Amino acid sequence: MKTWVIVLVKDFDSAKERLRPALGAKSRRALARNNARLAVNAAAAGDHVLVVTGSDEVADMAVSWGADILLEPHEEGQNVAARRGIDRAMTGGADSVLLLSSDLPLVTEAAVREMLLAAARHPAPIAVAAPATGRGGTNALYLRPPDVIGLHFGDKSLAQFRADAQAKGVKFAVFQSDAMALDLDEPSDLARVHAV
Repeated sequence: MKTWVIVLVKDFDSAKERLRPALGAKSRRALARNNARLAVNAAAAGDHVLVVTGSDEVADMAVSWGADILLEPHEEGQNVAARRGIDRAMTGGADSVLLLSSDLPLVTEAAVREMLLAAARHPAPIAVAAPATGRGGTNALYLRPPDVIGLHFGDKSLAQFRADAQAKGVKFAVFQSDAMALDLDEPSDLARVHAV
């Protein structure tokens, strides 16, 4: 079974806008870059790492970090980026995909490997989600086959993924992971990182 881990990375200059009250532009950019590097390193737990981005700078860095890249003509949001990544993975022969957010300051390769192993225990069709802390979001989503359900990233996405899976007769599982639960969306999230 071949699993592609698809890391969705926004342009560093436009990333983390909601952190503006707590961090200046340089700090937000450095944070976005560091988190992207962490996510790409963690994605090495899969069989193939693909970074989807609309930024030439991100693409160049992803290549230097050892990832394959898919450069979007322009950024159209997380769901469009995820769809493009899934299409590329399916063309490349992926049996399953793990869509991974790039703003997880605690993510590790071990955590991603643990999620992949947990997901592999389920027969297809299967969707496994790693929930975000608060807001009902989803920080990682495993799909086998890769196009088994639709894409609903954003606030309250966990419930939407669950409902979509149930409507299509697809088993849906939640994977709890401290390493993947915390994303950096709001100034209060920064305090949680420092508390760890």
